[in-house]
Amino acid sequence: MDRVTIRAQDEDLVEVPVITGTEGEQALGIAHLRKATGLVTLDPGYGNTAEASSAITFINGEDGILRYRGYPVDQLVEHSSFLEVCFLLDQGELPSPCRLTEFEQEIRGNASLPEGLMTLLEAIPASTHPMQKLAAVVAVMGSYYPGAGGSAGPEGGPAESTILLAKLPVLAAWSYRSGTDGVYIAPRSDLGYASNFLNMMFAPQDGGFEAPEAHIRALEALLLLHADHGQNLSTSAVRLVGSSRAELFSAISAGILALSGPLHGGANQRVVEMLEEILAAGGDTRSFIERAKDRSDPFRLMGFGHRVYKNYDPRAELIKQHAKDLLRERGNPLLETALRLETEALEDEFFIQRGIYPNVDFYSGIIYRAIGFPSKMFTVLFALGRLPGWLAQWREMIDDPYSRIKRPRSIYLGFPRRDFVPIEER
Repeated sequence: MDRVTIRAQDEDLVEVPVITGTEGEQALGIAHLRKATGLVTLDPGYGNTAEASSAITFINGEDGILRYRGYPVDQLVEHSSFLEVCFLLDQGELPSPCRLTEFEQEIRGNASLPEGLMTLLEAIPASTHPMQKLAAVVAVMGSYYPGAGGSAGPEGGPAESTILLAKLPVLAAWSYRSGTDGVYIAPRSDLGYASNFLNMMFAPQDGGFEAPEAHIRALEALLLLHADHGQNLSTSAVRLVGSSRAELFSAISAGILALSGPLHGGANQRVVEMLEEILAAGGDTRSFIERAKDRSDPFRLMGFGHRVYKNYDPRAELIKQHAKDLLRERGNPLLETALRLETEALEDEFFIQRGIYPNVDFYSGIIYRAIGFPSKMFTVLFALGRLPGWLAQWREMIDDPYSRIKRPRSIYLGFPRRDFVPIEER
């Protein structure tokens, strides 16, 4: 089947092509539907709409599959570093040992912030959420690197994607510390990506901090597992803004703001708050499961269910194992409650029949809390992880000769035409 005929009231209207992806998924190519029929599709939330074709990430929600550039995420978590995956997403292939070393050096060499950005950060009220600080400073950062959108910066400088990957951890840590102790720890060239970020987050002014290896491993895995996830809300925001040919920094700022909402990047914070509520009520997970099944009760199990996955989110299983490894030697009430809640929910017919499983947010907040991150930083950590996906998706769209400025339509349900009434007659 390579074409489908669309009919209305038993009358053939138009034939549309069927586009088949690498893994057999299919889509109706309706780019010319309105021109041929006068009709548009109405798809609230875009649950049935593929806005773009992409070679970056494959997701099969029914079978719980997630791959970056063809590589299963479990293999990448086991064998790769976060920066290796950043390179993979951007370039399409894993780097050679020599090229990976060069890439890591490029990141370290571009980590320092221009002095003006520090002044801007200080000018933002200290009480502002770190995500808003991050978005504001990233948007302004573009003025320091004009030339907008090319693979290399002005006068042969570093690529803008390298600049963002190098500087976002510094901005993230300093956005937090500008609202707490006002201590700004400079990035170190002798530390890896995750360990450098932990040092900038937690080191005291007089030094003497060394991040535990278990924390570095767990954070590295979490960043990697958040690196891309197809056409989610924040990635779509990056593509939407970028489609106008706005420069890269503005598009990434839009992605950060889209991610900041509690239904997207803030979900893992709500999971931790839910687990704390259960513990405060005595730890009876069964009663909360019954509440979640009661439609008249506003309580919902946070971290369960996903718009895409109708099976176990493959990221959740990997993150759960890292949580257990990190907290194996010490009891953790949040983890114990989460494990008990998951077991009871997945034995309940209500959740089984509806295919409701834990998602990526269910265990990630527990790891962040165990490492020492405050809840307000959870979404910032999500942004750090998702940045390479945003960069790869933006570049794929820019390089696509068929890419167009995004312009969804709507179905008007307001008043029909009516004449203006002078004010004295109203």
